[in-house]
Amino acid sequence: MTAASIAVIDYGGGNVGSLLAALERRGARFALTADPAAVEAAGAAILPGDSAFGATVDALRERGLDGAIRRTIAAGRPFLGICVGMQVLFDSSDEYGGALGLGILPGEVRRFTGAPRVPHMGWNDLVVERSHPFVDGLTTGAWAYFLHSYRVAESAATVASCDYGGRFAAIVAQDNVMATQFHPEKSRAAGARLLDNFVRIASASHTGAARA
Repeated sequence: MTAASIAVIDYGGGNVGSLLAALERRGARFALTADPAAVEAAGAAILPGDSAFGATVDALRERGLDGAIRRTIAAGRPFLGICVGMQVLFDSSDEYGGALGLGILPGEVRRFTGAPRVPHMGWNDLVVERSHPFVDGLTTGAWAYFLHSYRVAESAATVASCDYGGRFAAIVAQDNVMATQFHPEKSRAAGARLLDNFVRIASASHTGAARA
């Protein structure tokens, strides 16, 4: 793996086939890896999510990937979390009795209350709250595909929100950290826009690092 590539973090959970296919369509250079050193050597990283919060955090820690994620983010390299991969960036979750997250972003993950049905599964529209390079070209009213029972309340990191039994953070971004509660690889036009933006951000970051 070269430093220009994107590391897709493999912690042993979830089906990442759709994400890998989406990256291939973009001509992105990437590798699926469970090696912490490879994650840190990459120019950017993606943490996909398709599992429970506590099990995901435990799997990352057992493999030493939690430290690799922290160091990647601290080094300023672009980082994208998807679904549970977004949730574990926060302080904690009340899923299955509670678990601590990575604490990279402040906030708590809580189960939906007052929602029509749980899990929140299917298409819902987004409200863009503020600008960030990750959401360039994304407009309020864009549709995204969700599948989750827990959510993060809106905060200073919220870039786009969604309303499902109350408003919650659908996209968050803070400096080089970006994350979506939904699956961009399954969200058609809106998801394609976000993945295009992330690949562009990753490429620009590597170019800037190479010139420094």
